[in-house]
Amino acid sequence: MSTTVARETEMRKDADWMRQPTDDRILEVLREEGNMTPRAVSREGEVARVDATRDYAGGRLRELCRYGLIERVDRGLYRLTDDGRAYLDEELDAAELDPTDS
Repeated sequence: MSTTVARETEMRKDADWMRQPTDDRILEVLREEGNMTPRAVSREGEVARVDATRDYAGGRLRELCRYGLIERVDRGLYRLTDDGRAYLDEELDAAELDPTDS
């Protein structure tokens, strides 16, 4: 006789503006590695972290920044925010975030 145990699985709550799995991977890389440039995040860096060109990674970084999941700390250098960590930890619904105009 086998027993089936129901298991509730939490999942990250992304938004329509997000591009998956790229955006999640970018956020994960920033959490694991710290501050990074688009080139360092992309497959064009010394270590291919995300399967994206530098230009595409840069566009995604800017979009993630618009919604507050990451922030620009210097020209071309980004880091994860508290909201970004909360999203990765399944504590924040990205669909509830509003973009900034900057």
